[in-house]
Amino acid sequence: MADYSARRFEHLPPAAAGLGAMLLRPRAVAIACLLAVAGAGWLSLAMLAAQTSSGAGIWDALAALCRPASAGSGFSPSSLALALGMWSAMTLAMMLPTAAPMILTYADIAETAAARKLPVISPFVLVAGYCAVWLGFAFAAAGLQEGVVRPALQGAASANAATVLSAALFVVAGLYQFSSLKAACLSACQQPFQFFFRHWKTHARGVFGLGLQQGMHCLGCCWAMMLLMFAGGAMNPLWMAALGGVMTVEKMTSGRRLSLAIGVALLAIGLAVAAFGVAYR
Repeated sequence: MADYSARRFEHLPPAAAGLGAMLLRPRAVAIACLLAVAGAGWLSLAMLAAQTSSGAGIWDALAALCRPASAGSGFSPSSLALALGMWSAMTLAMMLPTAAPMILTYADIAETAAARKLPVISPFVLVAGYCAVWLGFAFAAAGLQEGVVRPALQGAASANAATVLSAALFVVAGLYQFSSLKAACLSACQQPFQFFFRHWKTHARGVFGLGLQQGMHCLGCCWAMMLLMFAGGAMNPLWMAALGGVMTVEKMTSGRRLSLAIGVALLAIGLAVAAFGVAYR
């Protein structure tokens, strides 16, 4: 790796020169960004889960983290705000780790560009574009939860409604694994180097746009499995970890073999839920 000294920032104070030298190491910035934002997402989830717990102790908060959020009594602005915060933290905590190969690929290319004295835009800008897409998804998911899912799961028929919802979500997610759109988006996620090589930008607006494009590829790849959070219980960390792990491994492999196997498994689960009336909530 090239030796980036502060000599290019001699006109700056020592602290600013040190920051400038650090920003010439995009890979380190990318890793720090990834850890910071994903960590903040998980911390936000812990705080939100603690708010849903009736007790104030640490054990109550930990217990709240291991069960789905309660259905609540109905729609209100405060419940929508809580749902938006929950989905925002949840999507960032789950999806940023799956984006690690893409972010680090950008950082590697930027590192090479910096070594050649070419303009380099911080990976923070790329991640900001990526996060903007998933925050939009979080807004839509929160509205869907409060406007459709929560009312449907209240009342005497809530158990049947939960069963139907769970089965439908698994079947839709399973079928989507076999679609051409899924294949195209997954291929883009699995081969970020080719994407950046073809579309490389050297200004902040362009890099933000690259983040938006990569976010859209990721959304096209993962939206159906993300909606399975409605089946497993929103804000259930065990379910989140399982889904996040599956999506991360899927993006890190090559080809579609694993993706198709996941589709078969999801279809089997959905048909089992429909046949045996088991509601995964």
